[in-house]
Amino acid sequence: MEKETIKTEKWYETITVKMVLLGGMGLMLLIPLMMITSVIRERAGYADQTRREIGQLWASSQTVTGPVLNVPGTKVISAKDELFTTTTMHIMPEDLKITGIVKPEKRKRGIYETVVYDSDLEITGKFILKGDEALDDYIYDWSKAYLSVGITDNKGINGETIIVMGSRSVGAEPGAVQTDIFERGVSFPMPIDYSSLNNFDGTFSLKLGLKGSESLNFSPVGKTTEVNLTSPWDAPSFQGSFLPAKRDITDKGFQAGWVVTHLNRTFPQAWTGDKYKPENDSFGVNLILQVDHYTKAERSAKYGILFILFTFFVLLIVELRSSERIHIFYYLLVAFALILFFSLLSALSEHVGFNAAYLISSVSIIGLLSAFFHSLTKKWWVVLLISGLLTTLYLFIFVLLALKDYAYLGGNIGLFIILAVLMMVSSRYKLFSEKKSKEDDITG
Repeated sequence: MEKETIKTEKWYETITVKMVLLGGMGLMLLIPLMMITSVIRERAGYADQTRREIGQLWASSQTVTGPVLNVPGTKVISAKDELFTTTTMHIMPEDLKITGIVKPEKRKRGIYETVVYDSDLEITGKFILKGDEALDDYIYDWSKAYLSVGITDNKGINGETIIVMGSRSVGAEPGAVQTDIFERGVSFPMPIDYSSLNNFDGTFSLKLGLKGSESLNFSPVGKTTEVNLTSPWDAPSFQGSFLPAKRDITDKGFQAGWVVTHLNRTFPQAWTGDKYKPENDSFGVNLILQVDHYTKAERSAKYGILFILFTFFVLLIVELRSSERIHIFYYLLVAFALILFFSLLSALSEHVGFNAAYLISSVSIIGLLSAFFHSLTKKWWVVLLISGLLTTLYLFIFVLLALKDYAYLGGNIGLFIILAVLMMVSSRYKLFSEKKSKEDDITG
């Protein structure tokens, strides 16, 4: 007598239930991914802090403003009570030309690196006084007039600083005298005989040696301001209110030139008090380090959940094709290995650079998982499938990181193609059909 019995798969052993469990696990694995991202940001913060500390010891980012001609003024409010108020009139130069050579140097503290520079600036120009500079009813004391140059960090000034105006040579004194237009800088006493302005020679020249870190900027205080910089640094980033009118960047360095007129800026040629801040219209160059491995590591970590989900999906296909079950504990081990990639990438990139760290980390994780699946399943086609998937994903993410401006578009196109392939493959296995297997039991 032949008897047919039907063996039904238990509900908690179905692919549907496993997919639900893996979905929950994937959401939980977002926590360690966020923790790794937080660590990367923390390390980036340490690097920024180290750069600031090096800048404080060397000299911070510099902004040069001036020279500006300043004339103190007084207005009587009440002669009887001897009440009066004071102000300062600020006069901008008619022409201003700055020519500079910027010599960069990399400085390291531990594993962190930043860029400092030493510059030689030659500042020339001319003040024109027409005799109608008084802007209000203040009485100005031209005998106490002085020139001032705004400098962000006086610690960066190298050597003796002397300005030549007409036939006079005047050495710099520390401080900006007043803080109407800039907080720090140097000043030059320059008394003017206002009764003989016809003989006033406002032509000036100043040589300034200035150290700083990362960026060098200038304020367009001249009615016409021209700035020309030359440097052996091959990765400049031009910043501020104005871009250079001409620039030439090669692997041997850069040359850049700016031309700004008084019509381009937001302040006039003369004013009193603190009505305007020329630094708000400053422009210049940032000597950036070309590779920011922390930013790339953080961007790559954002794709971590894709690595996990796609790998889980392929493992489900493996289960269906081989009729073998992979314990959920092994899924968890695989996920932890994939997450470890991003931590390993960040740690290695601090020492060997991002590209080398990416190669070492990806080869290590692919090798680890390939050995793991060979030991687990003893099937080479499973090993080749998993290693092929991971290799494709790692190459895909690396290309996205290199694309920069087209990363968003490329990422969407790539994900569309990967999703289409997975949909076509998965449709062959009818994931949600629960088949019954028949077992013939012959009894006599």
